[in-house]
Amino acid sequence: MKHPATSAYFAYWDSKRAGERAPDRSAIEPGEVRELLGDIFVLSYDTTAGFPFRVAGTRVCALFGRDLKDTSFLSLFAGDSRREIEDIATIVAEETLGALAGVTARTASGGLAHLELLLLPFTTRAHMPVSVTGLLVPFETNLGLLGELELTSYRYLHRPEKIVPRALRKLAIARGFMVCGFRDDGAHRTELMARRVPK
Repeated sequence: MKHPATSAYFAYWDSKRAGERAPDRSAIEPGEVRELLGDIFVLSYDTTAGFPFRVAGTRVCALFGRDLKDTSFLSLFAGDSRREIEDIATIVAEETLGALAGVTARTASGGLAHLELLLLPFTTRAHMPVSVTGLLVPFETNLGLLGELELTSYRYLHRPEKIVPRALRKLAIARGFMVCGFRDDGAHRTELMARRVPK
């Protein structure tokens, strides 16, 4: 992580995990990250709608010259980058993995802006909407309005010990199941167990 705001928000998110893969959304207190709020956003896990913004900080909105609430997050990206960021955001939500990315965008004056993007999951609860939080911050100042974002690099922030195949995890979340299992890639073997979470 190169930008201090990115490092600060990740450290805060990490401190709220309490030993879990990700914190509960209710554990994030806006007042505790007041200086970062302008760069923070929350996305709904709705692939059909392109991961719409539930909340977007004022500085994030200012980069694009409009209120981003209910706007598709994917729509901010161009061409191939849009498909890549959709895959990344889906893995963040479904596999409870954080992701860090470098992005660029053209400014209104034709210059090139460099930004850092952080995507972080919340704990998934049965019968509760799935969402992803994150932060988007430029390295330069006084950029004016930005054009479409281009993904230049990305990495996931840790590898979990247990990975549930994405399709089954998505089905389990939708139907109120708790899914446990592991994938042994060396042996090409996956073992899974599912049980319904009591209401």
